[in-house]
Amino acid sequence: MKTKTLAITFLLVFLSSTALIAGSQPKMDIVDTAVSAGSFNTLVAAVQAAGLAETLKGEGPFTVFAPTDDAFAKLPAGTLDDLLKPENKDKLAAILTYHVVSGKVMAKDVMTMKEAKTVNGQSVMVSMQADTVMIDTAKVVNADIECSNGVIHVIDTVILPK
Repeated sequence: MKTKTLAITFLLVFLSSTALIAGSQPKMDIVDTAVSAGSFNTLVAAVQAAGLAETLKGEGPFTVFAPTDDAFAKLPAGTLDDLLKPENKDKLAAILTYHVVSGKVMAKDVMTMKEAKTVNGQSVMVSMQADTVMIDTAKVVNADIECSNGVIHVIDTVILPK
């Protein structure tokens, strides 16, 4: 009986690890991926305050240029607190949607673009500086974080619409 239980346990562990290696685990959506990363707490709070969480958990696909907590910390003192006030929800939503492009745009595609139209309606400028992809004035510091409903490219600066 012990041998049979041990064999079944081994088989279950083997199958579980094989599934993980094969990448058959379902990916999380953009919001859940940002939450689990731990470096987008400010972005997630802002997305929730702007009422955009359900949209970014939706079918998509979306491409998000996601500023880190450190990027938000670069904003002038008081800016974020002001944006998070309920009366500034529309302004916050306009800034956040400036960080989102419809469709799944991978790094290899971004590198060939000069601009990308955002969900906000305005376009971000895309350029190469040395070996770095720039989105307006932000550096892409990590690219191609695939999610179930799109992709995240991590940026080091909050970009602002014109």
